Amino acid sequence: MSDNLTTAVDAVVQRASQGPNSGEGRVPGVVAGITDRDKDIYLGASGVRDLSSDAEMTTDTSFSIWSTTKAITATACLQLVESGDLDLQAPAKEYAPALADVKVIDGFDADGQPILRAPASDVTTHHLLTHTAGFGYDFFNETYNRLAEEHGQPSVATATRAALNSPLLFDPGTQWEYGSSIDWAGQVVEGITGKRLGEVFQERIFAPLGMTSSAFAPTEEMLSRQARHHQREDDGTLTPSEFATPTTPEVDFGGHGLFSTVPDYLKFIRMWLNEGRSASGEQVLSPASVDLGFTNQLPDNLQVKLLPGVIKWLSNDAEFFPGLKKTWSYSFQYTEDPFPTGRPAGAIGWAGLANLFYWIDRDNGFGGYWATQIFPFADGPSFTGYVDFETAAYQAFTKS
Repeated sequence: MSDNLTTAVDAVVQRASQGPNSGEGRVPGVVAGITDRDKDIYLGASGVRDLSSDAEMTTDTSFSIWSTTKAITATACLQLVESGDLDLQAPAKEYAPALADVKVIDGFDADGQPILRAPASDVTTHHLLTHTAGFGYDFFNETYNRLAEEHGQPSVATATRAALNSPLLFDPGTQWEYGSSIDWAGQVVEGITGKRLGEVFQERIFAPLGMTSSAFAPTEEMLSRQARHHQREDDGTLTPSEFATPTTPEVDFGGHGLFSTVPDYLKFIRMWLNEGRSASGEQVLSPASVDLGFTNQLPDNLQVKLLPGVIKWLSNDAEFFPGLKKTWSYSFQYTEDPFPTGRPAGAIGWAGLANLFYWIDRDNGFGGYWATQIFPFADGPSFTGYVDFETAAYQAFTKS
């Protein structure tokens, strides 16, 4: 399979960054990789890290990986379930006491002030890991955006403790809303372990998996190979952005705060393909915990829905293949209906705000990761490139 796959997917990766200097119809640069259960079977790059400097994109380029951080936080939570330290159905405030103060927002009064009330039930870590707690994001939710614009609610992108203190949009467990729940799951991990989330990741996940270029606070060496964020303008052109993820965060945000590389993330994917084992045979997760990641955890009346782009420079309206049913596990989007790419039902995956995407297919024994640094999310050339990448991988796989 390797020769066919390499030829097919590398053509997609190289094509993705080709086009006019102004950027229409292309990405500045991309790194992409595919792994089977044993090793990387494709790793490639094209384009540049920064349009203003023409620094070449290389496979060891560091990225702000945004919401692809979430699955790693969920892994830390599942490890604590295995050790008996975390009950997913217990009130999460038992582990993260600040959750005791969270309120539900029922709109705004005539003076524009938030109408707040106590939730009907406690938030659990199960709610946090499945995005049913009630937390949202300002770039996907009008209420949160209004809180930011009119009441100074800080963005989670600031990585400050104040940014955690947002209200619930509904009573826990009653709806699905993609948002900052996994940031709170990270606080649960910190409350149980007494350590910063980055320390927990390093000890329990990164070191066993050999992930040497992943951190919430990247080293200078990592930053020396960091890709710059770029903005897709209304006319389709690309401009380098001044926006940057905090490199010395006040809080390690488990929902979006990591810096990493594609080769590192492929090691994480490989662990999920190997029933939780590292390359050296260490059991990072139990097979039973891995099964939870490959199982829908939402009730029958809930499923993943469209993410409306409220802050247009950050995100377009976004949904993977509208019309196909998608649910949520601990903590991945779970494929209920097969994707046109070839991804089957039962596979998992997700994405990051700057147009990073991945999938993990346990049944077929492979997965992949596509990394760019472009806003807004669901950028046309970025998403099309990723879909072509995944499709080429599956076509090569089925021909093998």
